[in-house]
Amino acid sequence: MASSLPRCMALVVLVLVAAAATSASAQLSTTFYDTICPSALSTIKAAVASAVQTEARMGASLLRLHFHDCFVQGCDASVLLDDTATFTGEKTAGPNMGSLRGFEVIDTIKSAVDKACGASVVSCADILAVAARDSVVALGGPSWNVPLGRRDSTTASFGGANTDLPSPDSSLATLTSAFQAKGLNLQELVALSGAHTIGQSRCSLFRDRIYNDTNIAPLFAFRRRLQCPRSGGDDNLAPLDNLTPNRFDNAYYLNLVFKRGLLHSDQELFNGGSADAQVRTYSLNPFAFSRDFAAAMVKMGNINPLTGNNGQVRTNCRKVN
Repeated sequence: MASSLPRCMALVVLVLVAAAATSASAQLSTTFYDTICPSALSTIKAAVASAVQTEARMGASLLRLHFHDCFVQGCDASVLLDDTATFTGEKTAGPNMGSLRGFEVIDTIKSAVDKACGASVVSCADILAVAARDSVVALGGPSWNVPLGRRDSTTASFGGANTDLPSPDSSLATLTSAFQAKGLNLQELVALSGAHTIGQSRCSLFRDRIYNDTNIAPLFAFRRRLQCPRSGGDDNLAPLDNLTPNRFDNAYYLNLVFKRGLLHSDQELFNGGSADAQVRTYSLNPFAFSRDFAAAMVKMGNINPLTGNNGQVRTNCRKVN
């Protein structure tokens, strides 16, 4: 199992995804910054590569920021807004509190991009979308062309973050419904879940699974219990993919086939239900996973973007201008 696609295969992925990237949203364009700031994308890529080299886990954290942003009122950087005395953002919502990270890296990227462009012309929402792609690439995964031109929201939704983001104990039916609500089908749900081939989870989020679920490999459960006692150690970490935790590959699906999904919601994708066949396909075919993941990321990145005169380009990603 290769940690990354051969160069020729990666090129094919780029070609296949290019059509989806250019047609998915008429208002976004992969060339949006070519004239107003030609160095924008290379600046983001360099900053992401540096952050991931410093801490491999940061790649998963940046990817997750984009997901948690898009699933709550669209891909508008609402997830980055800090609470104030008169404003409640999304950071303290249940699925985000003490869990989302990487905000300082986004701040660093924003500063570097604004300096390279000579002005604040690149939105925080676009930075999240590009940083997610560059994080995957930095960890050996596929690339894709990111449609650009999103603008940043002036609002956030604490309630939406609590209701729209599926929890780690979700059933397949709940996951399917949550993704369908965002225009994403079952195949895209399974492909996007492959983001769990990188990153880590806290004990508090997988404790119920390792002690109470029956569809779990006994030795795997035993090893995870050593890190996650029945009480205490809530913040102890375990890799979502215990095979190659810092490589973006298809090992996540191999784990599911052998009942080694860390989260209950992970194993729900391979538990005698409608997603089983897709999981098995990706476990056997890393090219199919890379292709479908890239296409699904483009589609997810086009959930309700603010464009044109809507929203703003924030000078500080943490607060409204």
